Amino acid sequence: MNRKVVIAINTAWNLVNFRAGLIRALVASGYEVVAVAPPDEYAGRLDALGCRYSPLPMDNKGTHPGRDLLLLWRFFCLLRNERPAVFLGYTVKPNVYGSLAAHALNIPVINNIAGLGVVFAKDNWLARLVRGLYRLALARSARVFFQNPDDLEQLVTSRVVRREVAGRVPGSGVNLERFEITALPCVGEEVRFLLVARMLWDKGVGEYVEAARIVKRRFANADFCLLGFLDVQNPTAISREQMSIWTAEGFVRYLGVSDDVRKEIAEADCVVLPSFYREGIPRSLLEAAAMGRPIITTDAVGCKEVVEDGVTGFLCQRQNAESLAEAMLKIIELSPATRQEMGRRGRLKVEGEFDEKTVIGRYLETVSAILGGVRS
Repeated sequence: MNRKVVIAINTAWNLVNFRAGLIRALVASGYEVVAVAPPDEYAGRLDALGCRYSPLPMDNKGTHPGRDLLLLWRFFCLLRNERPAVFLGYTVKPNVYGSLAAHALNIPVINNIAGLGVVFAKDNWLARLVRGLYRLALARSARVFFQNPDDLEQLVTSRVVRREVAGRVPGSGVNLERFEITALPCVGEEVRFLLVARMLWDKGVGEYVEAARIVKRRFANADFCLLGFLDVQNPTAISREQMSIWTAEGFVRYLGVSDDVRKEIAEADCVVLPSFYREGIPRSLLEAAAMGRPIITTDAVGCKEVVEDGVTGFLCQRQNAESLAEAMLKIIELSPATRQEMGRRGRLKVEGEFDEKTVIGRYLETVSAILGGVRS
């Protein structure tokens, strides 16, 4: 029996950081896994997961029709050569062009929609084009997993995805053994806030900096840190020059990037993600809650699912630095013991709803059902 699985995503970094557990589980279950992504500095780490890496150049954020047709052809050639039993697609370009190529070759497809992003909130030519491409690409998929109920309902009711193939997974999940609960730092009167994300305006980084200015007028000992990639390939990317201006002002500190965010989370009293566009389920918030950190995020789709307002953290309004500052001030005014209890409740929520084992189990069941000729 053919037991080859191709898993395609927009960066090797994404595979290493977010899909390592799934890849290991597939390999342990006897599947031959081929990991497909553009080459980057993380590609060399994929062999250690037990899979075989196949590089595929990809213009992740471009909309040039010629380059997209070339990507479709590359996917077609790769899948024709590999002839996998199942194709797993993540992120926009693999979900669209990888799925179209797989359908043309009669390869069953499992898609993962990790958040519809800002484009689905608009009604311009690009949004209509993306919706049309999604409808075409997902029409014949065996399974389409969504990370939050809002995205599922939107694509089902707009007839982009058939309800009978739509399903839910709790984000990419979090490894609860790796991200263990730890005590809050409680160093003097300082309260440290940490934002973990790609440095994008859409992630609310600008609002975070402005909120830091507001809070520091009242609490000079508050510390505001940023961790994540700068100058990423994205129209809303924050430049290195802009970050230098902010850090020179003295309100925030940029920590660079990390291959292991546990150290930075452990040194924080609260983790913040003021994203204002549709997320899937943000991994940074899951990891923070798993480590027992109160979290602050917005009422945006995907973000609000992670927080019980006033119980495991606080919600604030999107694109509203004042609302974010108010939530930060609430954290500061809590006693260390209360913050610790809020973090403990967050850990319990993650254990009950967002365990990575749940996500992996759904994928293993679905792949097995497809190979057995039965839909999960």
